[in-house]
Amino acid sequence: MTAKQKERLILGIDPGTNILGFGVVRVDAAGKPSFVDMGVVDLRKIDSPYDKLEVIHEKVGALCDLHHPDDLAIESPFYAKNAQVPFKLGRAQGAAMIAGLKRGAKIYEYAPSKAKMAICGNGAASKEQVSLIVQRTLGIKIANKYLDATDALALAMCHFYQLSSPLSGAQGSTSWEKFVASNPERIKK
Repeated sequence: MTAKQKERLILGIDPGTNILGFGVVRVDAAGKPSFVDMGVVDLRKIDSPYDKLEVIHEKVGALCDLHHPDDLAIESPFYAKNAQVPFKLGRAQGAAMIAGLKRGAKIYEYAPSKAKMAICGNGAASKEQVSLIVQRTLGIKIANKYLDATDALALAMCHFYQLSSPLSGAQGSTSWEKFVASNPERIKK
């Protein structure tokens, strides 16, 4: 993001069929991120998998109605030994994505390892490590019981870093050649 861009609100979603984490980050016109909101939706007491999807859709929709995010950054399903796990997560992801899309949010997917790499510099970082770095970066204190929420904040921050990268499509620079042409003062000869 550049100083010329408008303020942006990013809703991060760590989808789950038992616990869904959410985190909201505001990026001001100067490109500085700040904490807005975070929490978890506990679905463990709901027996029907279809009722869980309905609750996910409703809760993410309510978050969108409350915060009006420009972007929804969501964790993409990942490889698992049990094939049912990514299918269930994919359904939860889809329910959240539809809620965001219906309210005008653009959807961006990030692999768990990409978000961890963006936050910690290590794609295999633990939830606790991600939480600690997110807290330090945003200047907040979060209890360990909200690790799914800090994962969601990490997804929102990962998206922010993607937007602010000089090589990202959001800036119009998609190659080193364009970056060099746009930033000649940064090139040492």
